[in-house]
Amino acid sequence: MIEILSPTELDRAKEAGALVANILQTLKRRATVGTNLLDIDRWAKSMILEAGAVSCYVDYAPSFGRGPFGHYICTGVNDAVLHGLPRNYALADGDLLTLDLAVLKDGIAADSAISFIVGESKPSESVAMIEATERALRAGIAAARPGARIGDISYAIGSVLSDAGYPVNTEFGGHGIGSTMHQDPHVPNMGRPGRGYKLRPGLLLALEPWVMADTAQLVTDADGWTLRSATGCRTAHSEHTVAITDGEAEILTLPTLAS
Repeated sequence: MIEILSPTELDRAKEAGALVANILQTLKRRATVGTNLLDIDRWAKSMILEAGAVSCYVDYAPSFGRGPFGHYICTGVNDAVLHGLPRNYALADGDLLTLDLAVLKDGIAADSAISFIVGESKPSESVAMIEATERALRAGIAAARPGARIGDISYAIGSVLSDAGYPVNTEFGGHGIGSTMHQDPHVPNMGRPGRGYKLRPGLLLALEPWVMADTAQLVTDADGWTLRSATGCRTAHSEHTVAITDGEAEILTLPTLAS
């Protein structure tokens, strides 16, 4: 299913996007050395419910997971890049943490992810990898214009990641979003320009470049959800929900809270 949102629905999407972004910003500030991943999940739950929103994750049970997910946020540490199931783990100095959050607010979903390093130690390779996913995300957003194709976005993202020296996995990528979290069209992080669905104003897309330092192969953790790099290398993931407009794409998941 591909949804084209009305102006009223787009206004609600902006509210959902701001909520997701503000929760992620708050959690980033709170995630310090010694913070437990289960505490992050509890904080996310509290903020979602306080805002009158609904988690897209708690009851989520797709074919690729051992569902339902049962938590309010995805927390990936170091080699865990996607669908990180919160667990009893205290963050250490230098850990690379990815937080991925999706909520439904007034019937419209928004989805975003951030990666950052906890504590004072900042390994240069990890910093570079996070920055590469952020550059790729900006490139994908710049390509998301009316009349362009999904392949144009995929090509823009994949070119940045490949030029930075990272293998690109196309099993999981971006996606349409609207009244539900995951919709068509699929937006792989590598593709050919001029191919795929033609973008129209009112379409919402969650674009999400992610990489693993030295492999494109994923393995599933024993928890049935967390996807890790097959080699144990570090990983990074950046994501925004954007709206296709008559001109440049509008990023909906930017924080409105003071940093």
